[in-house]
Amino acid sequence: MLTFALALLVSPELFRQHCASCHGDDARGTAKGPGLADNSHIASQTSEQLREFLRHGNPGAGMPAFGDLSSDNLLLLASYLKSLSPIVSSPSPASPIKISWREPEPGDWLTYNGDPSANRYSQLTQINTANVGSLRLKWIYPTQYFGLETTPLASDGVLYFTAPNQVIAVDALTGADLWKYARPQTPGLEGDAKLGTNRGVAILNEKVFFVTDNAHLLAINRANGDLLWDILIPDEPHKYGGTIAPLIVDDKVVVGVAGADHGIRGFVAAFHVSDGTLVWRRWTVPVDPPVLGGSTWLTGSYDPGTGTLYWPTGNPYPDSDDRNRPGDNLYTDCILALDVKTGELKWHYQFTPHDLLDRDAAEPPVLIDTLYKGKLRKLLLHADRNGFFYVLDRTNGEILLAKPFLRRVDWASSIGSDGRPVVIAPKGCPSDAANWSSTAYSPVTGLYYFVALEECVGKPTGYPDQTGQHFLRAVNIETGDIAWEVPQPGPARAKTWTGVLATASGVLFYGKPNGGFDAVDQRTGDTLFHFPTNVRMKAPPITFSVEGNQYVVVAAGPNILCFGL
Repeated sequence: MLTFALALLVSPELFRQHCASCHGDDARGTAKGPGLADNSHIASQTSEQLREFLRHGNPGAGMPAFGDLSSDNLLLLASYLKSLSPIVSSPSPASPIKISWREPEPGDWLTYNGDPSANRYSQLTQINTANVGSLRLKWIYPTQYFGLETTPLASDGVLYFTAPNQVIAVDALTGADLWKYARPQTPGLEGDAKLGTNRGVAILNEKVFFVTDNAHLLAINRANGDLLWDILIPDEPHKYGGTIAPLIVDDKVVVGVAGADHGIRGFVAAFHVSDGTLVWRRWTVPVDPPVLGGSTWLTGSYDPGTGTLYWPTGNPYPDSDDRNRPGDNLYTDCILALDVKTGELKWHYQFTPHDLLDRDAAEPPVLIDTLYKGKLRKLLLHADRNGFFYVLDRTNGEILLAKPFLRRVDWASSIGSDGRPVVIAPKGCPSDAANWSSTAYSPVTGLYYFVALEECVGKPTGYPDQTGQHFLRAVNIETGDIAWEVPQPGPARAKTWTGVLATASGVLFYGKPNGGFDAVDQRTGDTLFHFPTNVRMKAPPITFSVEGNQYVVVAAGPNILCFGL
C-alpha cells in the first residue's frame, strides 16, 4: 500500500489523467460530463463502492471502465472523489417544520417576480394604506455577503433565497434555518459573477433550481438541500458567469448567462426539469457577422396564452469600440419573443441599435392585458436603460408608445415611426436611466412604477458615485407622462438599484437606494411607512402570506428582513 503522504500527491494526478478531460480540472463538470464536486450521489457512496463503479464504468452513459488501473489506484481515485464531495447540506437538527409541498396557493411567491408576467403586483390586501404604518420587523437573517440582490421565494411556510453560491431555506415565520446548500466561490471569474451576485432560485415540486457563479444549473432537493444533479449551461468554454434566477415554464427551466462585457456569445437555454437535459438553446448573436455579447442575465417573462417567452438581452462586445462590428449588432439590446417549446424567434425589438454606451435592455419586460387607448390589447411595458419608456403590442412587437421618462435625454431626440431611435449623439447620456430592478403596474391606477436615474445632470464624480439623482417614478402608460415622483436623497451610487412591489391594497413598497425601506401610496407617492436600514439597497421586495397573515420580505445589505403587522 502507498504511504499517506504519497497518496496525497498521487490522487490528484490520477484525477487529472483519467477524469479531468470530461469532468473539468476543478471537477465542476463540462459539456462532456457532470460535476463530481459537491455531488450528493458520490457523498452517499463508500470509497469501496466507488472503486467498483470506477472499475466497471457505466458504458451506457458514456463513462469508460478503468479496469486497467490497479486496485490501489482505483481506491485512491475513489477516495479523492469522496474528498471533493463532503456533505453539502446542513439541515437544522431542531427544524421547527418539515418541508413539504402542495398545490400553489394565492399567498405564495413561487417565481422570481411572483408571476410569469414579470409584473411584481400582488393580490394580497391584508397590509393596506391604513395599517402599513404599523408594520414591525419580525425577524432578521444575517449572511456573510454585504451586497445581496436575491429575491426570496415563499411556499408552504418556507422561504428560499440565495447568497454567493449558496441556497438557504428558512422558516418563514421565524427565520430559523431549515437547510443550506453551499459550495466555494469559483476563482478566475469576471464581472458580477466574480462579486458573487445572485438573484434567486426557482422551485417546482421536489426541486429547487439554482445557477452557480460559473454558470452551472443545479437541481437541489427541496426537502433537505441535497444536490440532485449539476449540469454546465454553456456548451463552449468562455468567460461565462451566472447571476440569474431561473424561470420555470411547464416542464422546462429556462436560464440565461452573464459576461457580455468580457466577450461571451449570449444565449437563452431551456433544460428539462427532470434531469437537466437540454431542450433548446437560442443564441442572441449570430456567428456571422462576428458580433459578440448579448448576455441574458435578467429573468424574462412568459405568456402562457401564446406560449411565448420574452427575454431581454445585453450590450454588444466590445461595447465602446465598434470598429469591427458594423450595423445594428442584432440581437443585442433587444427583447426577444421566443417560442417556449422550440426557442424559435417569433419577433424582436431592438431598443438601442449599434450600442456604444452599455445600454443593456436587461430591464423587466412586464406583460399586461388591458384596455389601451380604447382597444383591449396584450401589452409589454419596458423602461429602458436608454431613457425611453416603451409600450409594445406583445403579439407582434409593434411600438404603441415610446417616450422619455427622464427630463433630459441627450443621445436621441425621439423614437421614429419606424421604431428606430432618432440618434443625435451615440455616446450621449443616459447609459443607466433604469436597470434590472423589479417594476410593477397597477391595474387600479393605470400607473407603471420603477426607480429611475436622472443621469444627464450634474458632473461625474467617479466610481462609486454616479452623475444625477435616483427617483421613484410613476408613469401613465397611456401618455408616458410622469404622474408623480419621489426624489431619493444622497448621491447616486453604482449598483444600488432596488426594486418595487405593488399590492392590490394600493401600497407600493420599495428600497431607498442609499438606505431605507419604504411604502408609499400608489396614487400619490405619499410616504406611509419608513424603516431605516442604513445600508445601500440592491434587492427588490416580495410579499407572501402564511397561517392567514401577510408579510413583506426584502434583502438589505447582508441581511434578509421580514416585516409584518
